[in-house]
Amino acid sequence: MECLAIGSLPYDNPEQALQIVQKYFHKIPFWPQLAKVSKNEDMTFQFLEGMPSFFISDDDFFCFDTENEQFFEDLETFLADYEEIIANNNEQLLEKYAISEDFSSTFQPFLKLISQNKCKYAKGQIIGAFTLSTSLTDKMGRCAIYDSTLREIIVKTLSLKALWQVKKIKKTGATPIIFIDEPSLSQLGTSAYITITTDDAIDMIREISDIIKNNGGISAIHCCGKCDWNVPINANVNILSLDAYNYAQNLSIYHKNIKQFLENNGKIAWGIVPTLNRKALEKADIESLIIKFKKAVNYLTKKGINEKLIIDNSIITPSCGAGALSEELAEKAMMLTYELAGYNDY
Repeated sequence: MECLAIGSLPYDNPEQALQIVQKYFHKIPFWPQLAKVSKNEDMTFQFLEGMPSFFISDDDFFCFDTENEQFFEDLETFLADYEEIIANNNEQLLEKYAISEDFSSTFQPFLKLISQNKCKYAKGQIIGAFTLSTSLTDKMGRCAIYDSTLREIIVKTLSLKALWQVKKIKKTGATPIIFIDEPSLSQLGTSAYITITTDDAIDMIREISDIIKNNGGISAIHCCGKCDWNVPINANVNILSLDAYNYAQNLSIYHKNIKQFLENNGKIAWGIVPTLNRKALEKADIESLIIKFKKAVNYLTKKGINEKLIIDNSIITPSCGAGALSEELAEKAMMLTYELAGYNDY
């Protein structure tokens, strides 16, 4: 089985973080998000660069400044740029929406790493459009997801961020795997977002996923809570990534679509190493996680899905990012992920 990591690590030294990547994820490396290097590497901030008329105040309150006269001029330019990039594959213009070194201290060294190692695959990531649009507001405090224009800006900006990563990774010779991190997708259907439909969420995910796939990448959705997994399946993503340590049984609710998803070469990324629970991680060892993984798989086999079909389409990951852990625990999580993926007696 292969292994992947979700994204964030707790290091303040990019070189040290990339050494961890090289040590445990040399087959499918990822570029670490290092919020301890800069707040710009926090997953909410990291992909705001280049977004039209975006406003960040001194107290880190961030919103769309839609009242500014410049907003509509910026929006017009942005939409024209987007159409030119997508329609004509304008890579020079795409650089306008790059992830700069001010927003990722590891992306450029990551490209060198995968090029030198001649990796077959490499992983990038973006925050999901549902999660970002439920986090951002206009200056009046109205959530961006309820404004069709702001929602479009977010989806298209994130599409460009994903596309830029796909282009850069492909130039190294590797196939890009781009994770769309959607922790807030677990809130879909709750009273907080009762007017947002599943079709809205599917459309947001599909637009980004299609950009990734149409340009030679593999798309994934990561949600570390209970999730309606029919949403990413219907958005035609290639990989479902879940917190399987806590929510494996939730996946089995959608067993009919999961079976078809796997039969169509979809993959499940089992987040079986508990990065969201320090005490559980402290106690975890390879033997206990093997038992936990087999139990997670068993939830699906009990629903009639062939075990070999599941195992053949499984990837091992941590349950979520490791940025909030100590360096010692983060490395333990990466080591356990690597060792669990290498266990052959499933």
